[in-house]
Amino acid sequence: MEKGVTLKKIYALLLFVMLLWGLNVSALKVLVTNFDPLFLTSIRVFTAGITVLILAYFLNIFRLPTKKELFTIGYLTIFNVIAHHTFLALGLTYTSGVNTGLILGAGPLVTMMLSILILKDHITRLRMIGFALGFIGIIVTSLTGSGGTTAISIGDLFVFISMFTQAISFILISKLNPDFDPRLLTGYMLILGSAFIFMVSLVVETNIAQISNLFTWKLGSIFLFSALICTAFGHMTYNYAIKQVGPAETAIFINLNTVFALAGAAFFLGEAILINHIIGLILILFGVLIGSGALEYFIKNKYRKKSAP
Repeated sequence: MEKGVTLKKIYALLLFVMLLWGLNVSALKVLVTNFDPLFLTSIRVFTAGITVLILAYFLNIFRLPTKKELFTIGYLTIFNVIAHHTFLALGLTYTSGVNTGLILGAGPLVTMMLSILILKDHITRLRMIGFALGFIGIIVTSLTGSGGTTAISIGDLFVFISMFTQAISFILISKLNPDFDPRLLTGYMLILGSAFIFMVSLVVETNIAQISNLFTWKLGSIFLFSALICTAFGHMTYNYAIKQVGPAETAIFINLNTVFALAGAAFFLGEAILINHIIGLILILFGVLIGSGALEYFIKNKYRKKSAP
């Protein structure tokens, strides 16, 4: 872990990013009613990429990548940006939000399994219980409501591919060359990925003239919040955290997306919060506390203080 960066700071940043990503669900629901999904994604991701590179400049971490790093940017972009964002946008078109929440909620479990298989990480039984609690919380929360789940569709498959490719990218980022800052990597990935998604959108859906909708006050503000704050700052910070504490530890925080998305939907979209949501919330919070290793960290820290002379 970098000098001056503590585990508490990383966890606080991850909690804030999950808040942003949860609220981003409501923002995207508003935006996709006015834009084609892939076109919207390409513009949003490109804007985020430019923002990240500007921030990297002011953080004194900006530099041009080497030839070897260009290859790294290329294959990470396929998983972290192109496949993840493209399949998620397409999946949301063909499946329900309930099913999407369920599938994305399995992300931390998939990341943990990939960490064990690829990185040979040791996951304690206590942390495995935390991952299971978090996933159960996602299920309880996602199944709440009159709609319930729907039959498995092509949209479900697309969302699963989106989740799985993102989990793979978390593993790859954790193995990144120490000399290549993951925050700078994020900027290059977003720009390269947005170009590909834009070309795909031109083929399958887009009327470019719809970009004029961004010049309205409401849609423009929502777009900037989603692109600059949620996507740029959020992905930049999250990828940095992966390198600092590991993919499995950071992935468990994704479960909090459901919590904050629920709060955002209730506040901004007027959706009701039921008792099952509260039960799911409690399970998710315990899952994050245990699965992230935070509980073990605080127990060991407390034990050290008691054992100290």
